[in-house]
Formats: sequence, C-alpha cells, structure tokens
Amino acid sequence: MQTTKSKRVLSIIALVLILAIILGTVASALMGCGAVEKKDDTTIRIGAMKGATTIGLVNLVDKINKGEADGNYTFEMYTAGSDVMAAMVAGEVDIALVPANVACVMNTKVEGGVSVIDINTLGVLNCISAGDEIKSVSDLSGKTVYATGQGAVPEYTIRYLLEANGVTDCNLEFKSEPTEIVSIFAENADAVAILPQPFVTATLAQNEALKISFDLNDEWAKVNSDCKIVTGVTVATNSFIKEHGGLVEAFLTAHKESADKALSDVDTTAALVVEQGIIAKEPLAKKAIPNCNITCITGKEMKQALEGYLKVLFEQDPKSVGGSLPGDEFYYGV
Repeated sequence: MQTTKSKRVLSIIALVLILAIILGTVASALMGCGAVEKKDDTTIRIGAMKGATTIGLVNLVDKINKGEADGNYTFEMYTAGSDVMAAMVAGEVDIALVPANVACVMNTKVEGGVSVIDINTLGVLNCISAGDEIKSVSDLSGKTVYATGQGAVPEYTIRYLLEANGVTDCNLEFKSEPTEIVSIFAENADAVAILPQPFVTATLAQNEALKISFDLNDEWAKVNSDCKIVTGVTVATNSFIKEHGGLVEAFLTAHKESADKALSDVDTTAALVVEQGIIAKEPLAKKAIPNCNITCITGKEMKQALEGYLKVLFEQDPKSVGGSLPGDEFYYGV
C-alpha cells in the first residue's frame, strides 16, 4: 500500500513528464514555423532552336526579359538544333528545346546524359503546290519535291511516309533555307515542296498561287495509329535534374502556362514571335501560330508519343537517334 509521500512523488514525476511533452511539442512547432526551406535561386539557362519549337516559350521569355518570371532564367535562341546541342555539350545550357531526334543524339554526347521533360511541338509539315494534282503522299510519285531539314525530323518523316505509301520514284531535293524554295516557286510554277510551319504560312503569303496540298499529320495517321509526328521536345541535363529537381518542375509549370497562352492569346504571342525574330511580321505570325501544333505534353503521354516516333526514325536510320533507342530513364516523370 503506497504511502501519501510516495503518491505525491509519483504525481510530481507524472506532472513533470506531461510538462516535458507539452514543452517539446511547442518547441517542435515553433521550430517548424521558423525553419523555412531554403529557396533554390539557381539560374536556369535555357537554349532553344529558332522556329516553331520556340513559339510556345515566347510568353515565358517575355516575362524573363521583363524580370517578371517566377525564378531566375537566362534565354538564348540558336539557328540550328546542332548549335543548341553544342552549347549543352559545353555545359552552357541546362534546359533546351530541340528537334526530337537531336534530343537522342544529345543523350549520348552530353556528359551524364539528358532526359526529355516535355514535347513542345507536334507535326508541322505541309506539302504545298500550285495545282490540284497533288492531294496525298501517293501523288508525289515521279515528282521532285523540295524540302528543308536534311538529316533531321523532316527528312526522316517524309521518307517514312513515301516508303509506307510505296512511293519509290520521288526525288527529294533538300535546301538549307525555306527562302531558297520560295525562289524556286517564282521560277517554276509546277514545283512541289514540303515545308514546316511557320514557313508554310510565310511562303503562301508571298505567292498567292500556292496552297497546302496536304498536311503530313493526316497522311501519318493513315499509316501509323501508334504515335504522332513529334517535331520538338524539351530536354534537361540529368545533372541539373538531380541537383535542381524543383526548378525543373517549376520550369514545366511555366512552360505549360506559356504554351497555353500562345494558343489562347494569339495576338500577344504573335507580337512576341516577331520580337524574337522567329517570324518577320505580325499578320503572318497570327496566321501561322494556330497551325504550329504548339503543346506541352509530359509524363506517360509524352513517353508514349515520343517513344513510338523515335522507333520510326530509328528504322529509317539508326544514326538519326544517335545509333540506338534510349531507355525508359530517358523519359522524365514516368
């Protein structure tokens, strides 16, 4: 039987323990309130290829230039995908917007590799001509077709469609710039060309006799139901993803907002596209933007679309994707 004194001691001990627990809880709460997670203020260095691939980003670039972006960024635009790749290989770029196949090549050349974080542009290729004779890929039999993008997405896409349609006698003649093809139409009214947007819109504006004969997306859908044409993707170096995963997520949010605005506010975006030197005049930009297949696809949907398309490129020429198809780790967020 406990004495009154022992009971009193036990009560005091219990009270001390309860008080300790309460004080500990309060201290933890106060520490939690005061411990603010340090913000990652690392500058994200963005590089992008001039053209449709970058149109979905211009609203973010405008915020960057005005100092209104949520985060620290630098942005530089290059004339060719190979130039963006060289900058990333040199460690000068963290996130890049490039042609789909270039992303695969970058994965083998950039130290530590890269991961694709989104698809920014789907198919943008159109066949243009002056007559009514050509309405599908099959009608290119026996024709000389002028195009740009030799050794890149346009060439492999065109060759795949020709093969799928059994066309073996189409002569593809590649030019380095769309302006070269515009001058060909001036000399030869019967010429046929396959060009990407926004250059298609610009070419039609300069020559009213020309029109779109067919959209290569439609022709693709006739022969391949597994995937779509993927023109441009966004990649980040794996080292940057590992060290600054939160910034990659922040960029994806900002990119999605920018791409959505490009589609919902064409007038504002058109002015920015001209400001960036992607398209020469606003009226042309306003016409071209809705046809540029701007998007921001991430995760499993991104992987499904891109993986299938890269397989097609690999079958055309393994070198087009760097010699081998990338593994699952290439696709961020899957």
